[in-house]
Amino acid sequence: MLTTTIELYKKAYSGLTKNIWLLGVVMLINRSGTMVLAFLTLYCKHLGFTTEQAGWVVAIYGLGSVVGALIGGKLSDQFGFYKVQLCALFFGGTLFILLGQMNSYLSICICTFVLSMVNEAFRPANATAIAHYSNKKNRTQSFSLVRLAINLGWGVGIAVGGFLASIDYHLLFWVDGFTSIAAAIMLFVILPKVSLEQQKKPQEARQNELYQSIENSTAIKDKEFLWFLFFVVLFGICFFQLFTTVPVFMKENLHLDESKIGSIMAVNGVLIAMFEMLIVYKLEGKRAYLFLMATGTLLMGIAFLFLNLPIINGFLIGIFSVLVLTVAEMVSMPFMNSYYISRSSEKRRGQYAGLYTMAWSIAQVLGSSSGAITAQKIGFSNLWWIVALVCLLTAGGFYRLNIKKIKSA
Repeated sequence: MLTTTIELYKKAYSGLTKNIWLLGVVMLINRSGTMVLAFLTLYCKHLGFTTEQAGWVVAIYGLGSVVGALIGGKLSDQFGFYKVQLCALFFGGTLFILLGQMNSYLSICICTFVLSMVNEAFRPANATAIAHYSNKKNRTQSFSLVRLAINLGWGVGIAVGGFLASIDYHLLFWVDGFTSIAAAIMLFVILPKVSLEQQKKPQEARQNELYQSIENSTAIKDKEFLWFLFFVVLFGICFFQLFTTVPVFMKENLHLDESKIGSIMAVNGVLIAMFEMLIVYKLEGKRAYLFLMATGTLLMGIAFLFLNLPIINGFLIGIFSVLVLTVAEMVSMPFMNSYYISRSSEKRRGQYAGLYTMAWSIAQVLGSSSGAITAQKIGFSNLWWIVALVCLLTAGGFYRLNIKKIKSA
């Protein structure tokens, strides 16, 4: 049994290119310093600003990320993903340090917007890089490996950030800045430079009519892709409740303290680190990407409905809901990347990656605000019913896109 399990893990991680592993190392270094955003609200409160003012700073970061995602995609197509990643990491690190020196509310807002714009420009370039360093067979695995590095780094960053914040909040900005700059240096040293010509050179011979139409079109004219983005936004609005309203619900309604809430939320990252690569390995090629997205979205809706169960044991309700939601995430989200990459050509990939990243940024802004307002106005119980309904409709949307794709094939 143990030998079989070890062999399965070997297969799940095999076949990945050297450059994908190196890119994963870069992301691990970068994300291990990610701590400013998680403590940005508390930092603003520490400076004497109101909760509302702190909330606006976070909202401004979200708006900047939307702009950055769009710009990053265009710059990746125009100058190449290698240069965009390098510049975004270096200048983003510099801006993190600069933000820590700001004292006035206006200067913090302006610096936060510019920082998020530069920082988020990295994402579509990074997605384009993953697509370039991988092939059709191992693309989903490649995205999952980078997601694994991000989750591990995020866990380290949050733990270290909490310790540093207890000493001095300004340390967060220095560490976040230097790790970002260190990641830029590491990217420059260990990853081979990819020119724009190399980036746009087709890696796979694809001569079907669908590919030719995509090759000669832009992302904004790809109607199926735009519908996909719409459903991604709905998916994201529901998913981000896990990090916004769910912890509050656990404290106020399930009567759990911070340590138990932290333990439950940690289950998400631990399960992803342990099992996502295995799930991707087993599901890749077995089902259509859109079908897997529909299945995962439906599971996510069920996970939120578990929160409406009678409270017999709040800890068990919380952990079971997060468990199902994490499975839903692992079944759907890795394949979203592979789906939009499969619709893009090398010449237009930055556009697709930029719009996809922008969709998630919009979902983060809308999800964070709408969930809190809905819970405050009509209660958490009604919020979970609404979220479950949105998940059901979104799952139906993904499924309908899949049926339409099958018919047009």
